[in-house]
Amino acid sequence: MDLKQYIEHTLLKQDATKEDLEKLLLEAKINNFKGVCVNGCNVKTAKNYLKDTQVKVVTVVGFPLGSCISEVKAFETTKAIEDGADEIDMVINVQSIKDKDFDYTQQDIETVKKACGNIPLKVIIETDLLTKEEIVKACEIIIKAGADFAKTSTGFVENGVGAKIEDIALMNETLKGSNVKIKASGGIKDKEKAIALVNAGATRLGTSSGVELIK
Repeated sequence: MDLKQYIEHTLLKQDATKEDLEKLLLEAKINNFKGVCVNGCNVKTAKNYLKDTQVKVVTVVGFPLGSCISEVKAFETTKAIEDGADEIDMVINVQSIKDKDFDYTQQDIETVKKACGNIPLKVIIETDLLTKEEIVKACEIIIKAGADFAKTSTGFVENGVGAKIEDIALMNETLKGSNVKIKASGGIKDKEKAIALVNAGATRLGTSSGVELIK
């Protein structure tokens, strides 16, 4: 298994420096990772650095809480694409899932998808905060809303586990028959877990430990 083509090398820490970003981008370029995932303020820098490579520039919107209004997420998306983002990872409105306001959940995703146009959209459902039934419902809504990926985690939930093999398997079973793929993210720090997540159904791995995984 060539893990390099699954890995989105990730740097989303609030206190990350320019030096940290440059290190991430160099590592992604040297190792030919599938992509990098960076905050919106770093999209232009990442795109310029990686312009002569096949490495995708991915950014996050509504991050990390997902609680801003849909129009704000859409504006972030439009600006990120203008700056060179190849893919968008939005955070779902977890409150709307908990409140069973599924129409709002779907509308929120659809609003961002419309702003994406042909740019792939991943929807972070924050599995650490959801029951198994809510994970299934979130995946069903993602299919209806026309997004391209369901993603497990932001990695920002206090005491959160992040990507779990059983959650990926559940998501994979729910999404079967659709065109929606799965991105596992959060807590992926060793090769064995990375391979297990892929075997369970993940087609992308969001991790800040990309270099360690392929050593």
